Amino acid sequence: QVQLVESGGGLVQAGGSLRLACAVSGTIFRINTMRWYRQAPGKQREWVAGFTISGSTSYADSVKARFTISRDNAKNTVYLQMNNLKPEDTAVYYCCANILSGSLAPRDYWGQGSQVTVSS
Repeated sequence: QVQLVESGGGLVQAGGSLRLACAVSGTIFRINTMRWYRQAPGKQREWVAGFTISGSTSYADSVKARFTISRDNAKNTVYLQMNNLKPEDTAVYYCCANILSGSLAPRDYWGQGSQVTVSS
């Protein structure tokens, strides 16, 4: 069984910073990719940032130069450092990892979601 547990959301004023964490636990043979998504009220879930299988990072244009994804492989944890936050960053943030866990094929696992609210 694989579990992703998120932490670090909250309320912050515009221009402030928050760091989200997503810890992966369970039977893990290999983590292929780790990504962050967000879903604002009334909008579809959108991709924010991620690590590719080769370890490179990529970001949505809307968060480039403000957000940084990082990871601690020893802890199976991925982070999202969010700086210079804007009210339009308000959303529930989800981490997602593509993991090989003894099943026939790797699959995506999702965290529970973390609310990030940015006040103007």
